[in-house]
Amino acid sequence: MQFGYSETCLAHDTGDRHPETADRLRAIRRALAKRHGVSYVEADAADESSVTAVHEADYVDEISSFCDDGGGNWDPDTVASEDTWDAALASAGLSQWAAREAADGADGRDTPFAIGRPPGHHAVADDAMGFCFINNAAVAAQTVLDDPDADVDRAVIFDWDVHHGNGTQDIFYDQGDVLYASAHEEGLYPGTGEVDETGTGDGDGTTLNIPLAAGAGDEDYLLVVEEVLRPAIERYDPDLFIVSAGFDAHRHDPISRMRVSTEGYALLTDRIRSLTDDVDAGLAFVLEGGYGLDTLSEGVAIVHETFDGRSPMDPDDDPDEQTERLVEDVRTAHGLDE
Repeated sequence: MQFGYSETCLAHDTGDRHPETADRLRAIRRALAKRHGVSYVEADAADESSVTAVHEADYVDEISSFCDDGGGNWDPDTVASEDTWDAALASAGLSQWAAREAADGADGRDTPFAIGRPPGHHAVADDAMGFCFINNAAVAAQTVLDDPDADVDRAVIFDWDVHHGNGTQDIFYDQGDVLYASAHEEGLYPGTGEVDETGTGDGDGTTLNIPLAAGAGDEDYLLVVEEVLRPAIERYDPDLFIVSAGFDAHRHDPISRMRVSTEGYALLTDRIRSLTDDVDAGLAFVLEGGYGLDTLSEGVAIVHETFDGRSPMDPDDDPDEQTERLVEDVRTAHGLDE
């Protein structure tokens, strides 16, 4: 894989004991240093026009001024420092790079993965929240949609972070050219992402939520991919597929109750790669959450190893009956049985 990385992202200082720290990127780099075939690209930071394509200009002015004035607690969870806005622009720029590379045909061992911070999927159009300031995946998708040379008419953002990406859903809820799909832990922060949240207007049917019960594991996530995501994506026929890749659904992550294994992330990667090959969509990964340094770094590394030729092992267990019922509910809500 190609990894987008910028030292600027390390400068975002969240203070002591905050789970979203620069050590997350350092841990990823250490894990990748033990693997072969890893290359790094430092992309240009996003410019203001790219950010205001998905965020309101007044919010961008307010948050950038807040950082320029030294930062502080934007809300109880979302902490900024003087360098946060530069880090957020760098993180968004890495995501733009990944989307452009995917749209240009990068695949296989050249598949792009943007490993920036702060993460993005909770940032709504007019506010920062949940550690997020700029919605990186949204900026990336909108950038290629707006680029006449990119030849991208429809994009998918699949969010496997344990938290629902309310910001990404909010930004694209009434757009028909982006399908947002999220598999997340039901009831966890921020409390959004119910099955009946399906989009409105031009975006009717292009928001797809799978709120999994706490304790869901590899076999449950694979069922979601095969029985919900695959038919929805085959019907939508996108040109670009972005994974909002959080690794906090790992069984050893400190802030979730899910049971995905490191091998489970390899299986998810393999299934997504197969799906995007089948629909001929460019594939890019954008880092979101993951707060156990070991599980986060090994998760990113196993994605790389999967593209580097490693074959994952299927799980021994069957999906939970509760997951099977949920899958049927989602299929019905989106007409996937018709």
